[in-house]
Amino acid sequence: MPDPNGRNVLSIEGLQSKPMIKTFIPSNLPLEERTVGQILARQADRFADKNFIETTSGDCITYRDMHLRSNQFAQGMAAFGIEYQEPVLVMLPDTIDYVTVWCGLAKRGAIEVPINLAYRRSILERLCNDSTAKKIIIDHQYVDRLEEIADDLEHLDCVILYAEDRNLDLPCILPPRLTQTCRVTRFNDLFSDTKTNFEPAPQYSDLVGIMYTSGTTGASKGVSTTHSHSFCYADGAAEIFYLSEEDRFYTAGLPLFHLAGQWAVCYASMIYGATVVLRKGYRNEYFWSDVEEHNCTVVFLLGAIANFLWQQPRLPEDSKTPLKKVGMFPVMTEHEEFCKRFGVEKSTGYGSTESPCPVIHHFDEPLPNNQCVGFPTGRYDVKILDENDQACATGMVGEICTRPRAPWEIMLNYWRQPEYTAQVFRNLWYHTGDAGYQDDQGRLYFVDRLTDSMRRRGENISSMEVEDEINQHPDVLECAVFPVWAENSEQEVMVVITPQPGVTLEPEELIQFLDQRMAYFMIPRYIEFTDAIPKTPTGKMEKYKLRTVGISSNTWDRVAAGIKLSR
Repeated sequence: MPDPNGRNVLSIEGLQSKPMIKTFIPSNLPLEERTVGQILARQADRFADKNFIETTSGDCITYRDMHLRSNQFAQGMAAFGIEYQEPVLVMLPDTIDYVTVWCGLAKRGAIEVPINLAYRRSILERLCNDSTAKKIIIDHQYVDRLEEIADDLEHLDCVILYAEDRNLDLPCILPPRLTQTCRVTRFNDLFSDTKTNFEPAPQYSDLVGIMYTSGTTGASKGVSTTHSHSFCYADGAAEIFYLSEEDRFYTAGLPLFHLAGQWAVCYASMIYGATVVLRKGYRNEYFWSDVEEHNCTVVFLLGAIANFLWQQPRLPEDSKTPLKKVGMFPVMTEHEEFCKRFGVEKSTGYGSTESPCPVIHHFDEPLPNNQCVGFPTGRYDVKILDENDQACATGMVGEICTRPRAPWEIMLNYWRQPEYTAQVFRNLWYHTGDAGYQDDQGRLYFVDRLTDSMRRRGENISSMEVEDEINQHPDVLECAVFPVWAENSEQEVMVVITPQPGVTLEPEELIQFLDQRMAYFMIPRYIEFTDAIPKTPTGKMEKYKLRTVGISSNTWDRVAAGIKLSR
């Protein structure tokens, strides 16, 4: 299908010509059929006895059984009192049960609010309160996190306790302060005997999730995602991999609370009839043995995982694995050598929680350098705009802006943030907060974040949230948090601190303080102390000056110091 510039781009017709896409083209489904429940019902009929999820620990569930069990969960939640379009917090490990919860909530028409398992204290409190959720489905090992913030929870009144060990006496382990304010039930008690589809079924325009992300500035914001939006995210990911029913998609520890794990892997696999191979947590030593044992053909490599694999000792059998297709986000410098060594094809792309997969690099397209993320797809328009929302010339760096060519293929809004929603959607374009440029062929190049948010190991991090926690230390006068580039072509968190007058603050002491308060991936790797942080005449921190200097001889490195963080 030609684009306005005369270039041939991959189209639905092009996908039909791919030998791996055999039966139907999900992208052709009408809006009315783009709900999790309808997709799963369709695939349960087509692939009844085929495994949908397999775990590396030996558990599995077929498409039919996932359909029936999630029906039981949807019916049980309705009987329990979970309302249509009610937000429900989910804090669960990566199990088949988590997939059941996601599908069951979607069928009920409830709104999943996934929680990063590393969150604690003020960030967890803010997410719980901002979501307005009254109920949480939580694994027993995380209830102590709720105990820490119990007095500050504004809406929560029900705790649904989960444990993989079904014999664990869950009510006995619930912290006392929570039992005073919340009713408690067991996860297993939510399942109905009814296995039929839940009615009334949600619509494509109904919310399916509130996904918290760093956004373009400030604290994490909830992205309101509809059924159609999540479908487009998953289908776009499937297009990146030319996914088919023959594929076996390895999660490589990508968590299910992360959109890449839940939508780009699990939902994309569901849409195309593939099998998901689910692994809890990532460790280098498991990767190739998992691929071999479970005959994995596709993997999604976020952050520095590709570099970790590349740095392993070379073996004669490196290229003799079932793995065929690798997605790199971002692309490592040695990507061509990586593909030759391991006998795989590489793809990448660009997108966000808000605007899924507007740009894709396919396996058979050249990649000029590792900043290039591919061509805009036929689904989205992409432009580089300056600070006045005027189009930038070819090769000029500006803000990457996107918009869909069809309705319901982008986020609905930021949850309870109408002013900020209007700000990022100004002049009919979604403003990503990312800097980039396009070449004369239309390829997009990602340069950096324009804002204070950053991305590390696939996790979105708000610099404001990190600063808020650091400023809680009594010896800190003020601080500035920003990303710096380190080894493995990955961003790391750096903080520059002005201590209180007359005080000496040791980096090790600060790390110990933060380790008890925040997610491990948010804790700064690099710390530097200064007498004064540069500011504008109006008092705004000039972080760009700090980023320009970056890591110096005066910078303390947590990794070099050998300090391990809690997980």
